[in-house]
Amino acid sequence: MFTVTVTETHPETDTVKVLRLVRPDGAPLAPYPAGAHIDVTGPTGITRPYSLCGPPDDSGAYTIAVKREENSRGGSQALHDKVERGTELTIGAPRRLFGLAPQAVNHHLVAAGIGITPLLAMAYELHARGAEFRLHYVARSRAEAAFAGLLEESAFADRVVRHFGAGRQTVAHELTRALAGLPAHAHVYTCGPQGFMAQVRALAARSLPEEQIHSEPFQAATSADTGADHGFEVELDTGEVFTVPPGKSIVDVLEENGVPLETSCREGICGTCVLRVVEGEPDHRDHCLSAKEKAAGDQIAACVSRATSPRLVVELW
Repeated sequence: MFTVTVTETHPETDTVKVLRLVRPDGAPLAPYPAGAHIDVTGPTGITRPYSLCGPPDDSGAYTIAVKREENSRGGSQALHDKVERGTELTIGAPRRLFGLAPQAVNHHLVAAGIGITPLLAMAYELHARGAEFRLHYVARSRAEAAFAGLLEESAFADRVVRHFGAGRQTVAHELTRALAGLPAHAHVYTCGPQGFMAQVRALAARSLPEEQIHSEPFQAATSADTGADHGFEVELDTGEVFTVPPGKSIVDVLEENGVPLETSCREGICGTCVLRVVEGEPDHRDHCLSAKEKAAGDQIAACVSRATSPRLVVELW
């Protein structure tokens, strides 16, 4: 974690605020791949991940967009109400769990609402590469679409398809046409509300295998409480063994026993707390590991996932 200064801030919509962050000494920032995010600790001490949405080759600053959440626990509200030009924030180095497939030559980016942020960075990178891509952007209206003006004036404006103000059924028809008959080498990337991403994934799956469809949620889906949770043991590579009871996470138990684990979202989205599983069977409840990674069973998001086996043996990274 290191300190940055806010040099620019402006509202993109009534609920989305853009912050431009630089090092206080003016030194360049580390480069990052499109789709990466940073952990930002705001004025209230709450840390949340935010996608980097500026051009990835801009080493002078990191740009993030923060949506004010109605049920905010203090993170987004503080960044809206208490942060202005000159404010210092603490951030982490860029990390990527959602990115462009290196072997792909045909890319389809499908965003809804604030989900535009990681896909905007991808569009910058793809344009710089001269790659073949199309960006579909869904929003209730142009006024509620962050970066609408920027996209209209961008060098890749002809690659952007705007779905603003159309009803849900109309958008569904438009996306069905857009994602029909994709070439076998295409990759689809989507970010937005859970239901929207599920719809995009289902449409893309008509033409493409699962490994060519990529998504990143901004909010964890609410899991139904089946009442089936049970306690299990977690053994660390240090030899220490702790019991994880129903109602508590691995992260909770480790922290209670003086074993701090780096975390960020605590919702199974960001991947900060992923541990390597040496033995045992994880019960995956996260949204950061891919289907292939979950099937392998050698990783676990310690903030939300549990175990189906009596004991998990994990390595602290």
